[in-house]
Amino acid sequence: MEAKKSKAIVFSGVNQIELREVTLKPVSSTDVLVETWWSSISTGTEKMALNGLIPSPPFIFPFIPGYETVGRIVEAGDHVNQGLIGKFAYVAGSFGYEDVNAAFGGASQFIVCPVESLTVLDGIANPQCGIALPLGATALHIVDLAEVKNRKVLVLGQGAVGILAAELAKRFGASLVAVTEPHQRRLDISTSDIKVNPEKQDVSVALAGHEFDVLIDSTGIMSAIETGLRFLKFHGKVIFGGYYQRMNIDYSQAFNKELSFIAARQWAKGDLHRVRELIAAGKINAEKIFTHQCTVDDNLMEAYMQAFSDSDCLKMIIHWKHGNEAGEHFPTCNTAN
Repeated sequence: MEAKKSKAIVFSGVNQIELREVTLKPVSSTDVLVETWWSSISTGTEKMALNGLIPSPPFIFPFIPGYETVGRIVEAGDHVNQGLIGKFAYVAGSFGYEDVNAAFGGASQFIVCPVESLTVLDGIANPQCGIALPLGATALHIVDLAEVKNRKVLVLGQGAVGILAAELAKRFGASLVAVTEPHQRRLDISTSDIKVNPEKQDVSVALAGHEFDVLIDSTGIMSAIETGLRFLKFHGKVIFGGYYQRMNIDYSQAFNKELSFIAARQWAKGDLHRVRELIAAGKINAEKIFTHQCTVDDNLMEAYMQAFSDSDCLKMIIHWKHGNEAGEHFPTCNTAN
């Protein structure tokens, strides 16, 4: 049988992106073949990888990036439930390629992957919202670790994860959620109780009278974390919600307040399904982080550079289908209530 071909976004070298044909591995008895409708750009991992800052497998050029993909299942292996064919699913990536590396391989027109790696998007009116599953699951894990019920929570940074963490903290019973963010458009999107722009406001004045039980960092900026620690109460908790190459903060506040520090690695087992159910029930608004879009046939370097550098771009959605076929018949994502 002739090997199936697919077009894919390939990082061919440092700061080099191209759309080219790749060869898929055969669909095994436990695999599915997914046709991609939407993928998106990771502004953390993929930015570092494109700049050549992760020189270890699987980030060896040339490679296919992407771990935020939604598509329709078009073929299923002999040992897979054939009823899945035609359903939309979130795909966390794939290593199913013959002639190129995958890190993590989701930015391809067709994807071969094990059926157990899928999250089927049953119950979600607009399957495009499945793009938000990994960021939502990351935020959910952070909020779980923070144990927010009946607590006052301060979230530093309102990028996509920070926005979802603030919304989920409120959803799971936080008594007050305050956020800090220097980019006004991100603050405008946030649904928190108190919004502080440190470029325009004195943070100490804006948060005067509040002592927080939990601080969630979504900035990675040491000076922001140090400032935030001032507002924690004795025995407060700090959740590090990103990846930090090095920590460098003043220890005196941690010592004097006997603070606890927890690193949130990613999401826990079951979190993707929990976020799917929250979206399906309209309990979180995933759509608000989808601020920008392009098609796979547009200038991909420009799209990636905008996603990496434009502070107004929370999430760049790449459309792999066109016109009405691309989802104009889908309703908007459910809105939180």
